[in-house]
Formats: sequence, structure tokens, C-alpha cells
Amino acid sequence: MRDIDLSPLFSWLIGLVVFTIGVSNLLLVHPVPGIVFLLLSALYFPPADALSMKIFGRPVPMVFKVILGFVIIWFTLGVSDLGDIIDDL
Repeated sequence: MRDIDLSPLFSWLIGLVVFTIGVSNLLLVHPVPGIVFLLLSALYFPPADALSMKIFGRPVPMVFKVILGFVIIWFTLGVSDLGDIIDDL
């Protein structure tokens, strides 16, 4: 049986979620957090790993991506103004 590597799928999925949060913040809340989230979403897409390999000699650790993803989602739903907008729906 072959082992399946799910890390690229996870990276794309969380990257798209953070990108969506960034666009939502950009349009509904304020441009600054939206731009920050859009920049952070770039860490999750495969070109970031290739760039990290070129600069540092290793890809962005998956543990860092997981922790950053949880912090971004927690911040968005619990602390930011976008969470308040979602609660009002």
C-alpha cells in the first residue's frame, strides 16, 4: 500500500481559507488586516516552499503552518471585526 502525502492538500486548503479571510477583511472591515492576511496566505501555497528552499535550504515547517492557521482562524472568529460581522448574519 502506498502512503499518501496530504501536506500539499492541507497547505492549499488552509491557504485558500486564509486568502478568503483576507479578501473578506479587505472588503468588509479594513484594508490593513486584509492585506496582512493575504500576505500570510502566501506562506501556504507551494511556491512559498520553493522560495523557502531556495533562500533557507528548507521548506516552511508544517508545524508552523498549522499553528499559524489556528491562530489566524481563532483571531478572525474571536477577536476581529469580521467575527462580529459573521455573528450578525
